[in-house]
Amino acid sequence: MFNAADEERRRGVRRMKATATGLLVLVALVYALAKWAQDTGAGPWAGYVAAAAEAGMVGALADWFAVTALFRRPLGLPIPHTAIIPTKKDQLGVSLGEFVGENFLSADVVKARLHALGIGGRLGAWLAEPAHADRVTAELAAALRGALTVLRDSDVQAVVGEAITRRAESAEIAPGMGKTLERVVADGGHHRAVDLLCAKAHDWLVTHGESVMDAVQGGAPGWTPRFVDRKIGDRVYKELLRFVTEMRDMPQHPARGAVDRFLTDFAADLQSDTETRAKVERLKSEILARGEVQEVIASAWTAIRSMILSAAEDEQSELRLRVRSSLISLGARLATDGRLQDKLEGWIEGAVVYVVTTYRTEVTSLITDTVAGWDAEHTSRKIEAHIGRDLQFIRINGTVVGALAGLLIYSVSRAFGA
Repeated sequence: MFNAADEERRRGVRRMKATATGLLVLVALVYALAKWAQDTGAGPWAGYVAAAAEAGMVGALADWFAVTALFRRPLGLPIPHTAIIPTKKDQLGVSLGEFVGENFLSADVVKARLHALGIGGRLGAWLAEPAHADRVTAELAAALRGALTVLRDSDVQAVVGEAITRRAESAEIAPGMGKTLERVVADGGHHRAVDLLCAKAHDWLVTHGESVMDAVQGGAPGWTPRFVDRKIGDRVYKELLRFVTEMRDMPQHPARGAVDRFLTDFAADLQSDTETRAKVERLKSEILARGEVQEVIASAWTAIRSMILSAAEDEQSELRLRVRSSLISLGARLATDGRLQDKLEGWIEGAVVYVVTTYRTEVTSLITDTVAGWDAEHTSRKIEAHIGRDLQFIRINGTVVGALAGLLIYSVSRAFGA
């Protein structure tokens, strides 16, 4: 279908056709009048005019034939090598595809063009502007929100859960736990935990003294008197409370030292004892296999997704502010650091050259297949609408140049007495 611009071009072509044809008619009329004047003895000038007009007609007709033969058969005659565009459309498409592939999609051409653009410096100067960094940040946030919206939570949760579980199962955790515990004990980092446990144990004993004594009495033999059980329970409770109180208040308490030695030995066993490491691995597998643990792992994606969406939508979020700051900093470096510019341009050139060389056949076949799918007659009219006006100037020029050439030849002939 022809759009409004195409219709306007076609009107321009018709006007130029009329002009060129009118000029042909004019020189034909001049030729006829000049020959009549020559036959009636008007003088030598009539011969010059007739020769110029005759050559102008020849030039006009020759160029009319050449221009017309591009799009259709002149006068409808089946003259060979006419209607070139309709009959050679597919071949022209192949040639155009090959031309584009050889001259625009070659590795050397692409690299030279990209290198001449100076992408690194120009991109750096552009990114260094805060307004541009804000724009890029907003676009990245929109793209991130779109990507998270498209993803199905169930699919991502399954992938995340499987990845975490597989990673946890494949990696032995006992040696790492042992090294971490060893450093914590060496630095005394566990002392605060022991302090907290002792304090909590003391408070619990103070609050639940009756429960402790009842538990001791409940474990006594049935044949012992009640007052004896009571005495023993009270004694056990007081000793237990004294022990916990001393352990809480005395940093150098022997029990604390025992805890230190136990943790030190346990850290060593986690790293070197085969049996201990095997027990930890079995415990890890049992924990991972529990349904509630798998639910927690899978639900991690929901929390992460919500956090990312919230940060992407908030212009003052730490995420967006950091991205913006990083973009401005990167832009400033790119604008001044030649080595960084060369590195970035090398990456871009390598990526573009890879795409061009790998998919050049697909790109050129797109041109070839597209041209092959066009209707021959419609294609011819479409091309004529775009370039036909300039081609009509060829007819006009042919008329003028032909007339001048004819005049020159006739003048030379007369000068040498021919």
